[in-house]
Formats: sequence, C-alpha cells, structure tokens
Amino acid sequence: MRKDLQVVLVIALLAAAGVPAMCHAANEGKKDAAKTEEAVIAKPEGKTSPIPPGAPATFADIAHDLLPAVVNVSSTQKAATNNKEEQGQMPEMPELPPGSPFQDFFEEFMNRQGEGQNAPSLPAASLGSGFVIDADKGYIVTNNHVIADADEVRVTFGDDTTVDAKIIGKDEKMDLAVLQVKTDKKLSAVPFGDSDKMRVGDWVLAIGNPFGLGGTVTAGIISAQQRNIQAGPYDDFIQTDASINRGNSGGPMFDLSGEVIGINTAIFSPSGGSVGIGFAIPSNLAKPVVNQLIEFGKTRRGWIGVRIQVVTEEIAESLGLDTTHGAMVASVTPGGPAEKAKLKTGDIITEFDGKTVNAMRNLPRIVAETPIDKTVELKFWRNGKQETAKIKVGELEKAEEEGLLDETATAETPKAPSAGTVIEQFGMTVGSISETTRKEFNIPADVNGVVVTKVTATGEAAQKGLTPGDVIVEIGQQPVDSPKAVEDAVETAEKGGKSSVLFLLNHEGDVRFVALKIKKKD
Repeated sequence: MRKDLQVVLVIALLAAAGVPAMCHAANEGKKDAAKTEEAVIAKPEGKTSPIPPGAPATFADIAHDLLPAVVNVSSTQKAATNNKEEQGQMPEMPELPPGSPFQDFFEEFMNRQGEGQNAPSLPAASLGSGFVIDADKGYIVTNNHVIADADEVRVTFGDDTTVDAKIIGKDEKMDLAVLQVKTDKKLSAVPFGDSDKMRVGDWVLAIGNPFGLGGTVTAGIISAQQRNIQAGPYDDFIQTDASINRGNSGGPMFDLSGEVIGINTAIFSPSGGSVGIGFAIPSNLAKPVVNQLIEFGKTRRGWIGVRIQVVTEEIAESLGLDTTHGAMVASVTPGGPAEKAKLKTGDIITEFDGKTVNAMRNLPRIVAETPIDKTVELKFWRNGKQETAKIKVGELEKAEEEGLLDETATAETPKAPSAGTVIEQFGMTVGSISETTRKEFNIPADVNGVVVTKVTATGEAAQKGLTPGDVIVEIGQQPVDSPKAVEDAVETAEKGGKSSVLFLLNHEGDVRFVALKIKKKD
C-alpha cells in the first residue's frame, strides 16, 4: 500500500512539473525515466543559464557567517500604576433615594470598577532586530521606534542567550538607536559598507527576527534608491523586494561582501505583511548618526537657519534658471547663520560646501552632515546670476533648544472675505492691509503687502493653494504695497511674454513662494 502511494506521489510531482509520467512495465518505466532525466538535465541550445551572471548559487555561506551578529531586541514599559491618586479618583457614588431600583446597579458598577483598577496589568513589549557593530565594546544598532519610551531593553542572540542592554543614544529624525551590552559571551560584529556604491538590481540579504521566530534570512535586489516616504526630514531610503516583515525593524541589509549597506526600517503593506516593498536607511546616512550617538549620546547636526521649498518649473522659469535644481529660501531665521551670511528670501541655494544641491531635499542632509562651526562656501542664484557667500554652520539641536525652530501658531479660519480688486488672470481678489483686515485675517503687525481676500475655486490661485488671508509680499522679487501694484506687476509679466508670475506669500508667519501660470490669450 505504501509503495502504491509513493508511485502516485511521484507521478503527481512529475505531472506538476510538466513531464509525462506513465506507469507501464518495468522496461518501459526505465526508458521513460531515462527520457525524463534527459528532459530535465539537458539545456536547449541558445538558452542562457537559469542563474544570472554574478549571482550566487547559494547564500548559505554568507548567511552562516552573518547570522551570529544579528540579534533580537525587546523593550518593555513598566506596568500601569494602580495608585488612585496617579490614575485619578473614581467618580463618587451618586446620591439615590432609599430603596431606589438603581441603587444595586450603581453599587455593582462601582465594585467592578474598583476590581478593574486593582487588577494587575502586563508591561507593554516591542520586538525588533539589531546588529552588533563593535564586538569588544558591545555596541548594537537598531531602530529608535523599537526601543522608544522603553524602561527596559533586552537583547537575545542567536543561541538564545539574553542580556540586558543600555540605551547609549537615540535619534527620532533618522529613527536610529545605539545600545550597549556587557557580557562574557564572545560577540560577532559586522562592518558598515558603502551604500553609495550600490546600484538598482544589486543582490541584498535582509536578516532579522520577524514575528519572534528567530534569525531569518531573506534575499532580494535593490528595487530603487533615494526614496522619500515622508518618514522624516532626511528620507533617502533604499527600496528592496527582499521580504521584510514585522520584527525586522532595526535589522541589517547586507551586500554580498557581508557589509551592512542598509538598516531595515519600514515596509509598504496594506495587509501588514511583506508585499515586496521594504525600505532601509542607507549605511552612509546612518554611520555619522551612529558615531555621534556613541560619542555624544545624542546627535549634533549642522544648521544654517533657513526654511526652504521646492524649485518648480514655473519658479525656475520666472527666475531665469535653466533647470529645477537647488533649494529655494522661503524665509531666513533672524540671528541665524544664513542671515549673518546675508542670504535673502528668494535665493536659490545650488551648492553647499562643494556639494551640488540637485533637489530641495538634498540640502538638509548635506547641511546636517557638515561639522558644527565649520565655515563653508555656498553658491546661490539671485537676480538672474550666481553668487557665492561664506557661512558658519550652526547646531540644529541648540537652535531647537533655543526655540528658533518653533512654528507660528495656527489661527482660526478667517471670516467672510472683504471687498477688493479682482485679479481675473489668477481667479483671486486682493485688498490693502488695514487695521480691519489685520484683525480679520490675523495678519501680524510686522507683515506688509497686499492681502488675498477671496479665491475662486476653479482659478489658478486656488489650484496652487492660495487662501484668503495670504499676504502677497513680493511679485517677481519686487515688494508690492497696493492692489494696483499687483495689477501692474501681472500686466507687466503678460506683456513681457512671461509664462508665470512668482509670488512671495506670508500666511501667519509661514512664508513660501508660489508661481502662478499666466493664461495665454486666444
């Protein structure tokens, strides 16, 4: 009976493989087996090998060497207190008439509430991964969100050895943290590699501890680079199709040399499981942060005191730029390094410390990685030509402590719009700033210009995000102080053959540039 079952299974497997499987006499079976083997082994002429050139036949050797350096990280928070004074007093028993039918109900309810407060509560736990970067000192890298708000952190190695870990430093902006363990156990460490050398299509290995199952290895390729997933101000993720699941956070992404070229951080998944879209922090972005956390226990990022925005095609055209590269200065922090270097609103920074600013989001990273107090040269575009300036880099964390980065509080939605001059070209109405309009739209006393009082829903202004209460400070980098000045500036741009007009807007302290397209007349 068992042999018959085996024959059936073999036939089923061969049939599933697309190979004819027949059950005849013994001699016929041997012939068929020979034909089957020939069909499987022989390679059709002109066909390439199923293994791409340069791809490993197996990842077993490299995985064997790397697994001991990857750890499981668990963090716990203390159980919720049962102290009524800390939790807040329970509501008092309402006064009820003697014999009231609600008296028993409320007494039972209050008793249950008391039992619930005295019941023991379990500590919250977070599971993630990490990897050893210094075997002698016991330094381990993981994600900040794995150990955020933790009272206790424990690290479990591949042999199930578990030890307590100390948080050396953590960084919310980059989502990185450094731990340290002290143990007699001999540790294995892995080095950081050069993520800038990696290309789309390169093989990578992701190792972690998803779902608490233990060390798990997955392989894939780099699907894309420099991904911005709106996770933080320094987004520059590596995207991979290597399977990354919950619990992989903080684990390493390796190249085929066994060097860490990324730190697995996030996945895109409607279901919560891997769908082949995972993201890792590039090693070249993580290394300086890790070094700072080890040296200072915190980050020390460069800062120059500007708010910046994207250079759109319309903005580039209006300022005479050939391409949309650089970062446009929307505002300058009073007393900051940029103000001391005489940078102005409307300048477009194109190069910083010898590094080209290809896009707006490149500048924060370049500045952040520049040493504090270093004086560097920057290049910027102003009034149709390129200029240079020297700037001394400040410290971001110090600026945050001094409140220089605080956002202006958002005020209530403005009331009904005031009457004014209609700018039909852009579908908006503008008016002069008076005491009435300042109160109506919460315009600060030190902000001058022309206020937008109404915006047509289908107009160009509305499509570019203008709203009632926006103050037009400049048009074409020239100050405006009346509705007539706005009309004249728009008319001049039309007659000059411009395809767009550049506006500098101030909305309750939030300053930005917007380029509005000019409709071509039939």
